[in-house]
Amino acid sequence: MGTMTIIPEEPDDIWILYNIINPGDYVTADTSRKVHHQLNDAKTTTASRVKLSIHLKVTCRDFHKDSSTLRIHGRNLEPNNYIAVGSFHTLTLERNKPFELHKKLWKDDVIEALQERENHEACPEAELAVILFQQDHAEIYLIGKGVTAMVSKVETSSSRSGGRKSSSSSPSSSNSKNVFFREVFTAFIKHVDLNKVKNTVIASEDSKKDEFRRFMISEAKRMKMRSIEENIGRIVVAAGGGCNGDLKDLLGEGTVINLMKDSKVGLQIRALKKVWDMVSSDSDRACYGPKSVESAQEMGAIETLLISDELYRSDEVAIRKRHGCLVKAVRESGGDALVYSSMHVMAEQLQQLTGIAAILRFPLPAIDDEDNDDAY
Repeated sequence: MGTMTIIPEEPDDIWILYNIINPGDYVTADTSRKVHHQLNDAKTTTASRVKLSIHLKVTCRDFHKDSSTLRIHGRNLEPNNYIAVGSFHTLTLERNKPFELHKKLWKDDVIEALQERENHEACPEAELAVILFQQDHAEIYLIGKGVTAMVSKVETSSSRSGGRKSSSSSPSSSNSKNVFFREVFTAFIKHVDLNKVKNTVIASEDSKKDEFRRFMISEAKRMKMRSIEENIGRIVVAAGGGCNGDLKDLLGEGTVINLMKDSKVGLQIRALKKVWDMVSSDSDRACYGPKSVESAQEMGAIETLLISDELYRSDEVAIRKRHGCLVKAVRESGGDALVYSSMHVMAEQLQQLTGIAAILRFPLPAIDDEDNDDAY
């Protein structure tokens, strides 16, 4: 039992909080409420916002990906001049806003998650920024250790108007492309701080990637934007996107994998790609599904465990305990355990493997006979 004061600083911090704050916990934070005042004539009222502190017993919580905020719903436990004891209210936890979290029992995985965030180096809010050109629009992504977010989508003028496309060599086409590139550039500098993001990838299946990089360099020089000029070496191009391409395909490209080879998210992407390649080729060096993975661990065969945080930090006590013990056993036997956020760019692919898979130290041909459709 104990209380911690926590100040989330990055989007990943908010996601960690979503996974460790559970119903029955207690959260205390400052907030504001609109209060109505009745004037002396009893017919006129005015409204103002007052600051106050609320102490809630948590009933549920909601993570908002786009704003990187966490809404805590619960019952107020302490009286004040504006909120009655026992009434239900909502607190919004956001970056750089301190609050207190009280738990009756601090589990090992919760403490470990908080210590990892506290001890991590002053790192960028995102490992990678991506500008992905599709046929009629561009998507801008920020990829962090736990959260992948599309921060902007810029459409071409022809896409917005539904008009006919001009010949690629015509003056009007060239002007339209410059307008489009300028809009993409504006969106990029609005959402991406190159002093904090390690690398940027510009991707397309055609020549847009190279054209846009030249446009970006030219605009940065014209506008004297040192943040881009000084970091231009960390802005690279890669083949990807187009009519059928997506972010997951792009992240499997060698250029992108090399950029993220030393990062946690890069390690997770490489591990999942390796599992998929092994499963697709019917390799005996990989398995998935809870029974198969647990059997492999009983034989000391797991080199790398891949598990979704929906299993590892499940609200169901039995499921959480089961997978917590599995992760602990893998690590104690010298293996790696990678926990994938459900907001991770590759989360959907892991979920297709039941949310749990493993790369094995040695082949286990009979492991495929286990029931991979085991239900929780």
